[in-house]
Amino acid sequence: MPLPSSSFSQQGPTCFDKMKTGFTIGFCVGMASGALFGGFSALRYGLRGRELINNVGKVMLQGGGTFGTFMAIGTGIRC
Repeated sequence: MPLPSSSFSQQGPTCFDKMKTGFTIGFCVGMASGALFGGFSALRYGLRGRELINNVGKVMLQGGGTFGTFMAIGTGIRC
């Protein structure tokens, strides 16, 4: 005897959950690329100490936010 479909049915993640996951993954990738590119460019400009940390941190947050936003938008389009 088959079970009715209304009981014990599992639903997948909602579109908003997928967008949150896409933003999180994009934010992490953007932070990593911001650390690499921002670190190399700051060292090339001769920044040291506090200036280096502030500049690299700013580039990491900007890259993470930008890439995360685009990943969330792309995920939302696919829903």
